[in-house]
Amino acid sequence: MTELTHRPQTGARTVFLLAHTGRPAAIRSAELVVQGLLRSGLGVRVLETEAVDLPLPDSVELVKESEATPACLDGCELLIVLGGDGTLLRGAEFARASGVPMLGVNLGRVGFLAEAERDDLDKVVDRVVTKEYEVEERMTIDVAVHRNGDVVHRDWALNEAAVQKIEPERMLEVVLEIDGRPVTGFGCDGIVCATPTGSTAYAFSAGGPVVWPEVEALLMVPISAHALFAKPLITSPDSVLAVEVQQHTPHGVLWCDGRRTVELPPGARIEVRRGEVPVRLARLHHAVFTDRLVAKFALPVAGWRGAPH
Repeated sequence: MTELTHRPQTGARTVFLLAHTGRPAAIRSAELVVQGLLRSGLGVRVLETEAVDLPLPDSVELVKESEATPACLDGCELLIVLGGDGTLLRGAEFARASGVPMLGVNLGRVGFLAEAERDDLDKVVDRVVTKEYEVEERMTIDVAVHRNGDVVHRDWALNEAAVQKIEPERMLEVVLEIDGRPVTGFGCDGIVCATPTGSTAYAFSAGGPVVWPEVEALLMVPISAHALFAKPLITSPDSVLAVEVQQHTPHGVLWCDGRRTVELPPGARIEVRRGEVPVRLARLHHAVFTDRLVAKFALPVAGWRGAPH
């Protein structure tokens, strides 16, 4: 168990709060959530580095920066994350490694990983207190970088693993492979290998399809490819995707969820497969993904009449 500045009472329900405290609105939101949880008798745990920016009572548990590992969620029933996509993906790192469900509150722009918006804070607190939420699992991807036959790096992603060029003036030459067979090769700015969850993130910006979260699949989406055949590909979730960086091409870089990076030398081979460990997300309601898509992108649906009765 991670050593904490304060310890909760034995048997107390505890919620971990992770927040983007760089903006006044986020600080106020975090304060409201903490106050609501404490009033209802729940314990709250936060990182000490974030607590500096938050007006917190002494009853809140503080985790030292040196102890900020997934183990600091031991004993917590839920991880509440307040922030934009970057903060939510940071929370996903804690959630995956600890197995604690993550409930995201969007304080950014789109926030597909979030379950609630800033105006829903009271509802979030009420649902957490009464345990009126469900937990669903989102598939992840495991990533391995090979060099000269050896695995030189391993990583994972909830949204995507992106192989990208480093030098802006030169393309990255790659060959794509699926299930041990070559598909095509071309010069490009990069390749995005994504999950259905990530289909509304970087893969979407690169021209990939939107995939409903309950669909189990892997995506491979080229970025600005110089080729006649450079279409997004959707494969079985049991497929193994591979991107081989050609020997004569400049160095590339691998980004996992836009947070973790490693340089790719010429000749590197990146393999992507279904992750062994999912990320657990807490859901407050049963809104279908179609409605979420329309709301997040403000899609025009005026004039829709629905199926005839």
